[in-house]
Amino acid sequence: MRLVTVGCSGSFAGPDSPASCYLVQVPAAEAAAAGFAARDWSVVLDLGNGALGALQRFVDPLDVDALALSHLHPDHFVDVCGLYVYLRYHPVRGSSRTGVPSRLPVLGPSGTARRIEEAYGSEPGDGLGGELDVRPWEPGAPVRVGPMTLEPFRVFHPVEAYGVRVTGPSGVRPGERAVLAYTGDTDVCDGVVELARDADLLLSEAAFHEGRDDGVERGIHLTGRRAGEVATAADARRLVLTHLPAWNDPERSRAEARETYPGPVDVATTGAVFEV
Repeated sequence: MRLVTVGCSGSFAGPDSPASCYLVQVPAAEAAAAGFAARDWSVVLDLGNGALGALQRFVDPLDVDALALSHLHPDHFVDVCGLYVYLRYHPVRGSSRTGVPSRLPVLGPSGTARRIEEAYGSEPGDGLGGELDVRPWEPGAPVRVGPMTLEPFRVFHPVEAYGVRVTGPSGVRPGERAVLAYTGDTDVCDGVVELARDADLLLSEAAFHEGRDDGVERGIHLTGRRAGEVATAADARRLVLTHLPAWNDPERSRAEARETYPGPVDVATTGAVFEV
């Protein structure tokens, strides 16, 4: 299983990266060894503004097996509107040519279907032509996508928000399973620690800096330091910081995390690949 950081800019697209979007893949050989169809399996975590364009560098959107949305702030979901256009109107494989809707599974908070319709400007209940099969997250109810299992954990944010725990065949330990935990947007809470418990890789937002953002109300974002605290409390084996706004200093975020977490700390960049 591998993680590709497609978009890692926090709260809005930056000059070097789109907003949040992460591609998790199980390559064909790993899928076959685990007893699944010998093809690349692809799950996308979030699809924020600008992300659909960058995603096409790594996978054809028509080959995505599921889209998982952590919450419904625009920097995490709004490019679903463009994805709908791609699925429907692609000149060769789009449903307007084939007559067969994609029915792409889209997992998200309650109200996701209506929020997408509103963003696109379609009528309530239109369902965007059947291209998107929108399903609400149910905490404690894992969702199987081929060789991967997705499990939502409610986290601490001003809107209904989830972190997503992805379990699949390990790309570095043949025959074993690996865990990737993605926080979405959150502050420290019991849910994010349980999400990250014993994870091989914790992909954690770190939008705030210690000191600079102390006056902002809690429950919005982690700092590098607090992300490190979560990783330590959860015994995560590796920490990757993401969702850094363009005005943040990545090295300051990394230094904050190292104050509270003894393991390896990376900062996500667009196109970076992490084997899990």
